[in-house]
Amino acid sequence: QVHLAESGGGSVQAGGSLRLSCAASGRTFPNYPMGWFRQAPGKERELVATINWGGDTTYYADSVKGRFTISRDNAKSTQYLQMNSLKPEDTAVYYCAADGELGGYYYYPTFWGQGTQVTVSS
Repeated sequence: QVHLAESGGGSVQAGGSLRLSCAASGRTFPNYPMGWFRQAPGKERELVATINWGGDTTYYADSVKGRFTISRDNAKSTQYLQMNSLKPEDTAVYYCAADGELGGYYYYPTFWGQGTQVTVSS
């Protein structure tokens, strides 16, 4: 079992930055992929970014490519999502995810965090 706890959400103006963190506890941290999803009001949950267990392979949705960076610190059992040049359309609840099946452009996680709200105002 893996427990995930997100932090770092909040409100920011367009063009600003936020860094989300996700601390994992339970099973040995380095041995599974991780990622971030988001869900905006009235929309389906969408994949934002993924990172493999070694941290050397990442994937980004086209909508965030070049603005968001996913990373992980296995020593701290934590993954991060650095979000720069934020836009109002980035407003959503962001969910940390872990383990499961990771492909080149898809990810079906086993474990989910409870989510953290990100609000970007224009």
